[in-house]
Formats: sequence, structure tokens, C-alpha cells
Amino acid sequence: MKYYYDKEELSYLLKTIFKYFVELSGNPFASSLLKSMTSSRISRPLIQPFSTIYRINENEMEHPIHHYNTLQEFFTRRLKPNVRPINQSPNTIVSPVDGILSDMGKISSDQSFYIKNRLYTVKEVLGDDRKAADYVDGYFFILYLSPSHYHRVHYPINGEVAFRYALGEKSYPVNHLGTLFGDKPFSTNYRLISELSTCFGKIALVKIGALNINSIHLLHSSTNFKKGEELGYFSFGSTVMLFIEKNPRFKPTTVINSEVHMGQPIGEWT
Repeated sequence: MKYYYDKEELSYLLKTIFKYFVELSGNPFASSLLKSMTSSRISRPLIQPFSTIYRINENEMEHPIHHYNTLQEFFTRRLKPNVRPINQSPNTIVSPVDGILSDMGKISSDQSFYIKNRLYTVKEVLGDDRKAADYVDGYFFILYLSPSHYHRVHYPINGEVAFRYALGEKSYPVNHLGTLFGDKPFSTNYRLISELSTCFGKIALVKIGALNINSIHLLHSSTNFKKGEELGYFSFGSTVMLFIEKNPRFKPTTVINSEVHMGQPIGEWT
């Protein structure tokens, strides 16, 4: 006896599959399978359903959807020029990614802060007491990238890269369930940290992997950069953290749980 799925049932089935692989899986086998499958041309038929399910704005994409040969190519797509205008005010810091501003706030004098009611310290994330001390009484931002988002990472301000280093080995989900029930993914996941030197002080740009494979890719190793310049990309959904050195002139310009675009101001020095 044959059973035919109607459109709504098929959409739900595909979304369940995508959700398991792209958003929830921390299993090494599933992660390796995902990497192989999405990088293969056999994933091409999944591109249009993926775009439909996650409501991706195809008008913003650099190329029409038929240009992409694998789901991975589509997931790491670039956008058309000027689709994301970069706020060039010298006093602003802009979002380095498209995403959800899932949390932000002050860093306490003991270098701790709360995310989803869980206590973290800057030392746990950066892996170094001396580096963490630079951000006492500073500010933090957490930007979550879902599968629907543009996955390229850009510099949020003008400056120079003072240090760049990696921490962690395995990576687990960084979505709502992962942060709620996972083993502190922001301080245990594989992460690539860029310490930026700017005219307003130090800023740590922390790129956090989301699966049991290296999903963070840098495009160049230059030390000087301009606001909005492309830094690299995530090959799967992930998170970016920003730590900003204490400055009494700094204040955020957006709110928690808001959708932000790369290039949009999220804070300013008044």
C-alpha cells in the first residue's frame, strides 16, 4: 500500500530532518555525515526546500538559486553588493553577522555574566586570566545564527588584529536547547578568538562552532581591517560573542531578542 505525503506533511518532514542535522546534532557521526552529504552534489535537490522552509530572501543572494551546486555552497552564499549597508560612523560598532541578538549586558567586576540563567566567566571563554582582565566592567553581546541567516562574518569596527588563537575541541549545539541544557557550549565548544585593537580599546570577537567538526573558516590572515570587511564564514549554524573593554561612554543601541543585520549599529561610544 502506497502512502502519499501532502505538501504540508512533506514540509514538516523536511524541516524535521533539517532541524536534526543543522540545529540540534552534536553527535560526531551525524556531524561527519552532514558534512559529506551537504558538500556533495547529491544535496542539490535539497537547496530549494531548504530555502523555502527557512524563508530565505533569494532576492538578496549574490547568484540565483540554480547557480549553487551543493547545499553547502548555498548555505555559505554571499549577498549582492550593498544589500547590507555598513554604518560608517566612527563612534559605532556594528553587528559582524546577520543573526538574533540573544543576549547582552555588563560584565561584572569578577569577569562573570549570565546567559540563559547560566553563569559564565570571560576567562572560561577566552581561556586566559590576563586577557579576561581587560574586560572587567565591560560589555558583552551574543549573536546567534540560525540556518536561515547569512553565514559570513565581518569586522565590526576599524582596527588591527592583536592576537588570534583557537580553543576547544568538540562542538555542541548553540541554539536555545543547546545553551539551556548543554555543557556551557560558549566556553567548551571549538572557538576561534580574534582580539582587536581599536581606538576605543580592546574588543574580543569570538567565533563559536556548533557541530563536532570545524565549521569556522577564515579567508585571510591580514592584521589591519576596515569596518564591514569580510573575515570568514561558518559552514553551519553558529554563534558570535563580542567582549568590549570598559568605557563609560559606551552604550548599546539595540535590544535583546531582536533580529540584526550585518553592518547595523548595535552599540556606540557617545
